[in-house]
Amino acid sequence: MQRSGLIAPFVPATPTVTAAARRPADARLASKTIVVLSVSAGNGHVRAAQALCSAGATDPAIEMVHLDVMQFVPRAFRKVYTELYLQLVRKFPLAWSALYNYTDRAATQSAGQRWRRLVERLCMAQLRRRLAELAPDAIICTHFLPAEMLGRLPAAERPAGGVWVQITDYGLHSMWLQPGVSGYFVGSDELAWQLRQRGVAAHQVHVTGIPVMPAFSDPPGRVQAAASLGLDPLRPTVLLMGGGHGHGDLFRITSDLIALEQQPTVLVATGNNAGLRAALTPLASAHPIRLRVLGYTNQMALLMACADFVVSKPGGLTTAECLAMGLPMIAVDSIPGQEERNADYLLEHGAALKAATACKVEYRVRQLLCDPARLAAMQQAARALGQAHAGRDALRIVCHALDMAA
Repeated sequence: MQRSGLIAPFVPATPTVTAAARRPADARLASKTIVVLSVSAGNGHVRAAQALCSAGATDPAIEMVHLDVMQFVPRAFRKVYTELYLQLVRKFPLAWSALYNYTDRAATQSAGQRWRRLVERLCMAQLRRRLAELAPDAIICTHFLPAEMLGRLPAAERPAGGVWVQITDYGLHSMWLQPGVSGYFVGSDELAWQLRQRGVAAHQVHVTGIPVMPAFSDPPGRVQAAASLGLDPLRPTVLLMGGGHGHGDLFRITSDLIALEQQPTVLVATGNNAGLRAALTPLASAHPIRLRVLGYTNQMALLMACADFVVSKPGGLTTAECLAMGLPMIAVDSIPGQEERNADYLLEHGAALKAATACKVEYRVRQLLCDPARLAAMQQAARALGQAHAGRDALRIVCHALDMAA
């Protein structure tokens, strides 16, 4: 169980440091300092970093430090890297798809790629200084940007325990592949195979999963979870999500699901989309028993414990959380590229259905509500893919490498 107060909620301007950092220096002589680097372009990379820090917080010999790379780069770079990404995936998905596929195919030594890396290296000077101050024993990157910068440093400038990469999706993009990386943590055997096919040594690839918070490894039972939220545990329950930013036509989907004759309970997590939450509030007032609308929440494991399945865009962390809870997904509004590959992974293993548009969600929900045997089979498939202890297992491997290097 995570010790109270060790990991604070993520605040971009402030690095997350475990309690080990607050112990006297003489009590930390034998501790290992592991820095986790994320990029706040979307929420998934940050959530994976938080999960790794939470896994390390249970070990008094490990000091975990979480840094958001975007807090150590010039404002203009941060604006382009994060805000442009969000604008592309929301308003210009075809443009994002083209960019995703182009960068996946681009030769690493092309003029464009070399220029991009030069700009990134210049913008990372402050981060390099901060890392020099921390002098970590090892670094884990949950985004390819810091992995690219650190992996290309001379070996003498990399920590003794190495630079490790946690891939946060179930498909491989070439930008995750970087020289000088000690190892990769991945969510599936197929992804491990892809890495080996791209020249990564087998001993560098570890199928540990995508890290999720400890709550997903020890969730409450359905009856207990429903009671804590004032829900009927016997009523079929659908959890509807749109990622941290409330992406997609959740208002239409919610309206359609509330009108179903099967009368499921509908839980809607709107993320940081305050406008969507406000728009859904009158609907929730009209259906107080069957509709519950929440904003951004740290209680996702509790919500999932109440649900029979999830309707969501298949972000890497959302997918990992669903699988850890044994919840199948109806994948909708997938971001081209990485989320489409996540959806493919679920579909190929029988743990998801796909709704190409919001108007098709109602049909897919009806299918599952009217076919308990099919739903049960999909739940079993999801459980078989779940890796609730991914963060713990990744840290165990990093710590073993540190012990071997000592």
